[in-house]
Amino acid sequence: MDHASSLRETGWDVRQRARRGALRGVTQGLAPGHVQANLAILPREYAADFQRFCALNPRPCPLLASSEPGDPALPTLGRDIDIRTDLPRYRIWKDGEMVAEVEDLREHWREDLVSFLLGCSHSFEEALAADGLEMRHIANNTPVPVYRTNIACTPSGRFQGPMAVSMRAFRPAEAIRAIQITSRFPAVHGAPVHIGKPELIGVDLDKLLAGQPLTLMPDELPLFWACGVTPQTVVAACRPSFCITHAPGHMLVTDLLNSRLAVF
Repeated sequence: MDHASSLRETGWDVRQRARRGALRGVTQGLAPGHVQANLAILPREYAADFQRFCALNPRPCPLLASSEPGDPALPTLGRDIDIRTDLPRYRIWKDGEMVAEVEDLREHWREDLVSFLLGCSHSFEEALAADGLEMRHIANNTPVPVYRTNIACTPSGRFQGPMAVSMRAFRPAEAIRAIQITSRFPAVHGAPVHIGKPELIGVDLDKLLAGQPLTLMPDELPLFWACGVTPQTVVAACRPSFCITHAPGHMLVTDLLNSRLAVF
């Protein structure tokens, strides 16, 4: 797909490409202006506790929508969504261990499964870019670096574990502007949870949870935002019998517009 076509692409277009198996890579930069969402799917027996977990931890897990048990549709996020096919890649978890990555869920679907869609940092990255703030992972066309922290999420039932964060680096004046801009988007993680000194939140920049490493320049500060990969760190910690998540960077692209998420 050429650049001009990608700029005209809608959330529905991206989902149809994923459904046909024609979309293999990450969704970063696809369907500009449209909200992308992280995914966690759990059996009904865990759903109430996980929904409360999201309510107690809105920075890493800003809940956009949830489904009825067994229903793959999410009409509040877009027309004709089928959560079983409309992301390019998924992860299957059993007893806290990732056992497979798959391109659709039709063979894994169960009538007791509840889908939870969480806000994604791709939305605020668009606002940062519109203000002229360059993000090196986007310039390099690589996934944002993600780390496990020592910041404990507020537990709900069996769900507990460490927060994951994504990192972007800016010079100080740019960092101030990035904080101001992302504060306007609490539905997609909001402002950073930490600035500078990664060791204070248990982060070793050489030990990635997902994404590609980013070398800090001498005049840059690392900024850390709560990340929608957090449910995967929580699943690994609390070990539910079954769970499905998106593969990092492989999101559901919705019909919602990023501009509607700004609170001021």
